[in-house]
Amino acid sequence: MADAVRLSAREALTAVTDPGTFTELPAPDGTYAPDGPLSWEGYDAARARATARTGEAESVVCGTAAVGGTRAVLVSFEFGFLGGSLGERTGDRIEAAYAFARAHRLPVVPLVATGGSRMQEGMRALTQLQRVARQSALTRQAGLAQVAVLRDPTTGGGWATLGAGADVILALDSAQVGFAGSRVRPADADPAAYSARGQFAAGAVDAVVRPDDLAGTLAEWLRLLTRPSDGPAPVPYALGRGDLPATGRDAVRRARAPERPRADAYLDAYFTSRVTVSGDRCGGTDDGVLCGFGAGARDGRTVAYAAQLGTATRPAGYRTAARLVRLAGRLGVPVLTLVDTPGAANDAEAERSGAGAAIADLFTALAASPVPVTTLVVGEGGSGGALALAAPENTWATPDSYFSVIAPELAAAILKRDPDETDATADQLHLRPQDLVELGVVRGIAGTAS
Repeated sequence: MADAVRLSAREALTAVTDPGTFTELPAPDGTYAPDGPLSWEGYDAARARATARTGEAESVVCGTAAVGGTRAVLVSFEFGFLGGSLGERTGDRIEAAYAFARAHRLPVVPLVATGGSRMQEGMRALTQLQRVARQSALTRQAGLAQVAVLRDPTTGGGWATLGAGADVILALDSAQVGFAGSRVRPADADPAAYSARGQFAAGAVDAVVRPDDLAGTLAEWLRLLTRPSDGPAPVPYALGRGDLPATGRDAVRRARAPERPRADAYLDAYFTSRVTVSGDRCGGTDDGVLCGFGAGARDGRTVAYAAQLGTATRPAGYRTAARLVRLAGRLGVPVLTLVDTPGAANDAEAERSGAGAAIADLFTALAASPVPVTTLVVGEGGSGGALALAAPENTWATPDSYFSVIAPELAAAILKRDPDETDATADQLHLRPQDLVELGVVRGIAGTAS
């Protein structure tokens, strides 16, 4: 797929599917009254011209195919047919495609390129968004993955349903993406906000993909999201020191040491391949939290992961982790969380961004998870900002970690103690890994691979 080139619906299908595997689904029965539901003069002629130009009878082509060996239902938009707009017959086709996916337990891949709802059908066209949203919701309830690919352009109702409503959203690097199309947005609007990269920065897209990389990226996502499994994720091996800290202060120093292995090293050792879920879908991202799905190095199973990277976690990080946990639960995929944070971000911007609500939502997601969650504390376990990622009754610790109700320096300050008493306070908090086992807070201490 060449960059900045608008492919037809069938060209887009060919670009991402395994050769010779696409089978088009039959179009549902349905015809329009003369010039459509509004008797819009010239509508029949416009559709006829669109068919002559594109060879399609509607703005979507729906069918099944293998993508990197994974069978899926694909809904590909034909932008050359009235701007890929959604009308009643479009809704018929999309509804039938989603119903077929549920009947045959297949993931759904919308390849979106649309200007929105079809003007010539008025509100009858707009209400197709409700039909599409219901089909997406039913498919989500059935535990089937939806991976949207945003082509150029993806605007209006197509973005607000099939695009933004998907479990995972991949956007082509050159795509225009936004609810407002180019002809209706404010004249002084920043065009970057309506781009694939702008939506990624705002936490609305999981990845921006080069056209040449799309087929492989989509295949990897589908492979990982379509392999539910039973049983918890194995506890990762400890990568740092194997001896236990002698004192509380020693535990804190070791957890804060720059040379101590961070979560990304654990993920690299744990997975043979992984993909990243990005953004909280509320306008934010947090570079201090890594979320996604990977193939486990030990047994090849798909495991979802949410990992803190040692910084103060921001609200967007908690919301992204909660999104990851809920998606894994719907798909039947076990979850691994790695705890490493001095605590939740506590600046004014974090409060304005809903820190408390975001943390509460993650606590709820983990408490209600229908799949097993495994947690390893790999560094600092700072207060509720760390506990929010911890699995109830299945949390483990590495020898170079600690977990505390609060950092010892802050505990000393709250208790109005002299700063010189910080070391003694660390001991009193019983925050060492071995203390946590004795307290019943963690199940055990992770061993090394050797």
